[in-house]
Amino acid sequence: MKRSKWDPFREQGLDFWQAAKASALIFVISGISGWIYEELFYRINDGYFSWRGHGMGPWLPIYAFGMVILLFVTAPVMKSKWKTVLLCAAVSGGFEYLVGWALYRFFGGLRLWDYNVEKWNWGNIGGFVCIRSVLVFALAAPLLIYTLVPFLGKMAKKLPGWAYTLITLLPFGLFVLDIVSGYLVKGFWN
Repeated sequence: MKRSKWDPFREQGLDFWQAAKASALIFVISGISGWIYEELFYRINDGYFSWRGHGMGPWLPIYAFGMVILLFVTAPVMKSKWKTVLLCAAVSGGFEYLVGWALYRFFGGLRLWDYNVEKWNWGNIGGFVCIRSVLVFALAAPLLIYTLVPFLGKMAKKLPGWAYTLITLLPFGLFVLDIVSGYLVKGFWN
């Protein structure tokens, strides 16, 4: 069977379910990586640590969704690291701007981030996106793509199916539960 050019796991030969589970774990790892990045950045920016996000877990959904989108959008160009970096920059910048603008426009001025009030906000566009954030995504996403995809491919081949399922879907389930419960308990518009 011919694999789609949009399949980031085609080189690893993962079947559909193995690839879906790997994507779920990448979702979690990216959400956690984004949370760590923001905790460190805002420690420098504000001078103190503050809990980022709305959930109980150490993860931020926008990084998780953004990385999974980048994973599949960059799949056709993964053999070229430069094309991958440039595509990550363009897509992540567009995604961040679109999500920030949509939240502001359609949810009563909601801003989950605002580059207008941060240090290192060069190239700031409406507080929704800036060059620093695009550069971070452009460099961090390929790092995750070129390390996690091969690692998860090897893990899927070596582990028994039940272990791979547990390792990939348990953290994903906790993340999704935390997102949903955060919106139910706190309310999305509060």
